[in-house]
Amino acid sequence: MDWVKEFQSSIDYIEDHITEPLNYEKIAEVMHLSGFYYQKIFSILCGISLGEYIRNRRLSLAGGELLTTEDKIIDIALKYGYDTPEGFTRAFTRFHGATPNAVRKKQIPIKFYAKLTVSILVKGGSSMNYKIEKKEAFKIIAKTQRFDKIEDVLGRKDIPEFWQQCHSDGTVKYLIENCKKDGVLGSKVVGMCMEDSVKVKDFPYSIGAEYAGGDVPDGYNIVDIPSASWIIFDAAGSVPDAIQKLWHSIFAEFFPSSDYKPCGNLDIEVYSSDNYHAEIWIAVEKK
Repeated sequence: MDWVKEFQSSIDYIEDHITEPLNYEKIAEVMHLSGFYYQKIFSILCGISLGEYIRNRRLSLAGGELLTTEDKIIDIALKYGYDTPEGFTRAFTRFHGATPNAVRKKQIPIKFYAKLTVSILVKGGSSMNYKIEKKEAFKIIAKTQRFDKIEDVLGRKDIPEFWQQCHSDGTVKYLIENCKKDGVLGSKVVGMCMEDSVKVKDFPYSIGAEYAGGDVPDGYNIVDIPSASWIIFDAAGSVPDAIQKLWHSIFAEFFPSSDYKPCGNLDIEVYSSDNYHAEIWIAVEKK
């Protein structure tokens, strides 16, 4: 239940500071996560990015003030983080379907976007197959591509295209043939998005396999995976739909009611060489 309370507290923090510049790292501190990992969890659970949620809440509140106060439009724009009337008008019109002036003059109906409320929904019991294993540190040899938005790294569009590219250009074949077959992962291929402390506006996603040593070909990089305790979940069904559904179930159902929580902002997707079996590995610690 602490997981649910902490997530709600992070939403409350956003609401309490909605008219101020919001630092994602500060929001994430409530859940003892990095800003990157919090954004990932937020998008998985809520179906929208953290930035989109904040923007929608601000525009909803701004619309309400246009209807209920006589404050100048420019003052409302500045209050909710828009430096210019033009920028505010564009965003407001996209969200509400009418300009701020039209809403104020004609009392046009506007959209209301409610604050998120986090709760556990009691449903019919569902099952997730998982195991907990301690793994020593290992290395991944991978091809890595950067993506502009956190929702991109959740596999909704661009990641599947990256996988298709790596299958067609021989990358996946190379990884399977040259991986460390007697290592932690065996002949499995992984997909992973790991936090980049150097760049915070885009995110690296890697497709790789366990590194067996030797020369690293051009276009490949080495990723160090530290020693950790992992919860390993089985994904049943076709990829990528099964993986996306499992991500949501893990954070919406498993962590709120288990004795574990993510640690180290570290998780990987693990695929069998025949693509008929997949797993999600998440580094964890006891709550």
